[in-house]
Amino acid sequence: METKSIYNAARDGKLSRLKSHLDPKTLEDRCKLVATKTNGATPLIVACRNGHLDIVKYLSDECNASMEQVGSVIFDGETIEGAPPLWCAAAAGHLEIVQYLIEKGAGVNQTTFTNSTPLRAACFDGHSEIVKYLIANKADIEIANRHGHTCLMISCYKGHKDIAEYLLKLGADVNRKSLKGNTALHDCAESGSLEIMKMLLKYSALMEKDAYGMTPLLAAAVAGYTKMVEYLINQPDCVRSEKIDALELLGATYVDKKRDMMGALKFWRLGMMERYKNHSVPIPKPINPSPIPAYENTLEVTNEEQLDDLISDPDDMRMQALLVRERILGPAHPDTSYYIRYRGALYADMGNFDRCIDLWMYALDIQQKVLEALSSYTQSSFLSFAELFSYMTNEYHPVHNVAFNDIMEVFTRVIKELRIGHELVRKNAVQDCDVSSFNRLLVIIMHLLCLICRIQKQNNLSEEDDYVFKQTVYQLVQMNPKCTKGYTLLHLACARETTNVGRYPVCNFPSPDVVDLLLEVGADVNARDVDGNTPLHLATNNKHCQSDVIKFLLRHSAHLDMRNDEGRTPVQLLRGVAIHDIVSPLDYISLQCLAARVIIKHNILYKGHVPLKVESFIQMH
Repeated sequence: METKSIYNAARDGKLSRLKSHLDPKTLEDRCKLVATKTNGATPLIVACRNGHLDIVKYLSDECNASMEQVGSVIFDGETIEGAPPLWCAAAAGHLEIVQYLIEKGAGVNQTTFTNSTPLRAACFDGHSEIVKYLIANKADIEIANRHGHTCLMISCYKGHKDIAEYLLKLGADVNRKSLKGNTALHDCAESGSLEIMKMLLKYSALMEKDAYGMTPLLAAAVAGYTKMVEYLINQPDCVRSEKIDALELLGATYVDKKRDMMGALKFWRLGMMERYKNHSVPIPKPINPSPIPAYENTLEVTNEEQLDDLISDPDDMRMQALLVRERILGPAHPDTSYYIRYRGALYADMGNFDRCIDLWMYALDIQQKVLEALSSYTQSSFLSFAELFSYMTNEYHPVHNVAFNDIMEVFTRVIKELRIGHELVRKNAVQDCDVSSFNRLLVIIMHLLCLICRIQKQNNLSEEDDYVFKQTVYQLVQMNPKCTKGYTLLHLACARETTNVGRYPVCNFPSPDVVDLLLEVGADVNARDVDGNTPLHLATNNKHCQSDVIKFLLRHSAHLDMRNDEGRTPVQLLRGVAIHDIVSPLDYISLQCLAARVIIKHNILYKGHVPLKVESFIQMH
């Protein structure tokens, strides 16, 4: 309690209150107290974050607070892990604290867990005086964060021209690439800072491609920065094919991002002229020999007459934009699938759910072909489908039928994604972020299961469809995927926390329908998580008790008296209701259970004297 009071005093700048807690202590005790973290941070870190110089000096001079001890702080709604005190002061713009910490010997290049330096933090928010002071005290301008982004790159992206110019004068590498191959020019293009871009070009910045094959010119076209595109295409080293791609891509951006059809036609016409009229040798537009059904088999226009016809067909223009973007950016670029999904969402808003599903299915197909398993982009697509199907099949006010084949197609694809991810997790071939994605994918699967159960009730599936569905769920159960906590699918079906999947509500858990389904296809009713809890433990440890869930579990031989690692049974976890109000407990307790409990209660020696199966049964009680 005292450490929290010390933390609050440091956070709020209450020096007298802080001293009242620490002055009476010995120096050794003061050191221990100020090294203790509250909400992930030490008192020194929170004082640096909030600009309390007097408290920073007191903690350092009178309490020997460590200048190097890191913690977690929040900036712009994002939690920064492993932040040193100097990083916090630099990021927040507190120059005097930065000066004091460096004078006291703080490491000027000490980084956060994402390898962000105090200098990069100052560049991010444009604290130019701090930038100059840190560099004067040997801050390294070329240390990049874990993504390979340098101080120059972030200054350009955030539009801080004075800092970018200062770094360039000091010799910052203008053509250095991030892990994904983008340079400071790409960052300018994404943020729309033409003045900084002109400055970079004067410092010999090169128009190079990133990992997606994107030049800064194309990046500006995707973002819709017209003046920047016009400036770059008029540079003497801009080749004709790059100019055409930029104009056509800018037209697509005008359709989807700016919703300006006439503006789109203007740039597509300019692109057409570059192809055919402005030069003696034409560059014909590539023709896709296989029209895409999701785009209603639309083909790209190839002459000005076809371009003029688009004025009377806005929907055709929208498909043109998708075709142009996919051709120029390629399927691997995130914007390709993003705008397909975006267009689908707009159709859904208009009540055209079939068009939405067709487009989203096509985007999902692209993602699963070109992206690695457990990609956040693919996962976002699965969640969007779940949210859409939930809206369409609302339990109280259904707005549109969901075709069984559509939801089963999504369900089959998500299991394919899970199967690949499960193999990676099993081999420990993934990072922590991938494990988190795997856990979330399991939760999305639970919601899709719940939605199919809902559709099953609303539409009365045929025997063949019912068989296909349950066979697929059986294969899923046999895979036996587990979350980090050791939760099986049945645990997830019984857990209240499974309800939380995204920004919008989908299904509520515990779900009696999903529990019943999983038990029907053979889920292990007495499986244990890492804390020894069975699905029944989770079902009973719930403020909003689902009696149907408990009944289903018990009918499939769940043990009422099985103890978790804390020695508690499901009955002991019930809140607000007695087990007798749900079932008759005697109907679900066998003589074997009673005998096992007696053996445990009286510490009767049984290990090595009974078969292993019986030994395991006794141990559960």
